[in-house]
Amino acid sequence: MANQNMNKTSVPYKVDLTRIDGDGAFPCPNCATMISPDGQSEEIYKIVNTKVNNDQLVELVIECGTCKARIVLTGFETAIEGLASR
Repeated sequence: MANQNMNKTSVPYKVDLTRIDGDGAFPCPNCATMISPDGQSEEIYKIVNTKVNNDQLVELVIECGTCKARIVLTGFETAIEGLASR
């Protein structure tokens, strides 16, 4: 019965940035609000937590400003390596 009190936003969604084409924008997995890395206001999303390993961003947890869903962003290592090889 304890699970009945849990809402959908308590379980984070995972988004792998290596699977996103274009400018890095993606729809919220819960409500489809477009989340863009260019977004500068906390109306669209806010950063909740970061995970860094050896001075390199490994994981970013954000919260959708519309539905409050938690989204774990991964794939930063590959994206950074790709930029370095250009």
